[in-house]
Amino acid sequence: MSIQDLIAPVSEKLTPTERRIAAIVLKDPTILAFGTVSDLADKAHTSRPSIVRFATKLGFAGYTDLQTWIRTELARQLSSPSQRIRHQDTTNPPIRTAIEVAIDQTFAALNQQRLETIARPIARAQNIWILSGETSMAGAHALHSGLAMIRPDVHLVAEHSTGRELSGASPKDTAVVFDFARYRRHSITTARALDQLGVHILAITDGPLSPLASIAKTWCELKIPAVGPFDSSIPAVMAAELIVAKVVTRLGDQAKQRIDRLESLWQATDTFLNYTSRPTRVL
Repeated sequence: MSIQDLIAPVSEKLTPTERRIAAIVLKDPTILAFGTVSDLADKAHTSRPSIVRFATKLGFAGYTDLQTWIRTELARQLSSPSQRIRHQDTTNPPIRTAIEVAIDQTFAALNQQRLETIARPIARAQNIWILSGETSMAGAHALHSGLAMIRPDVHLVAEHSTGRELSGASPKDTAVVFDFARYRRHSITTARALDQLGVHILAITDGPLSPLASIAKTWCELKIPAVGPFDSSIPAVMAAELIVAKVVTRLGDQAKQRIDRLESLWQATDTFLNYTSRPTRVL
């Protein structure tokens, strides 16, 4: 439901002052979402009680309830790339600022205690299953790449082969699930199925209202900024790298020995190009 849908049924009952408020809100819903009662009252050249009466006429207990509703509605609408690309200039903060804030929030969310809580079941699990939605896939790939180099039996589960890959999952396993709004049906339903099998679920998601928060034994909240019309992958990749580093510490010699074997195999198979740039080039 949109703000237009809320106003339309009661439009005939609105006073001239309330109609003026409605016109302002319809033209720019962000003033309702991010402004105070006084901001809207000043814009409409009216009083604070008039703003409160307008909110109650729309069916809310007061201005705060109306503001909460419109913020949720805007967030839902702007989670769609097709909406973001039309509103990014007016509703999104500068990209650099948004990313810097998200980086700070990621370090705060993944403090040493939380990292230890996440790393422990990953280090001791028989199998690691990594699931992801579309916008969080970069984090899932980074986690899979890092963990697979320091321990065995790490699996990135593809949607088309979920049943086959997870048919051997057991309570000895751990699943790490990345997903943010808009949540993918595959990651949520598969996490639920694994939970029913007794698999330890760890979730990297975006808040307590995420469907993953109620499934996971442990979950971590990341703030995901928009970069243009799309979600940034930076917080998810950061989370993956911090988790891998903590698992390396927990595994100790086991991780070192696996990395040494991997390095030997790379050398034996001539994996990397032996290249040094020439100091000068003749054209």
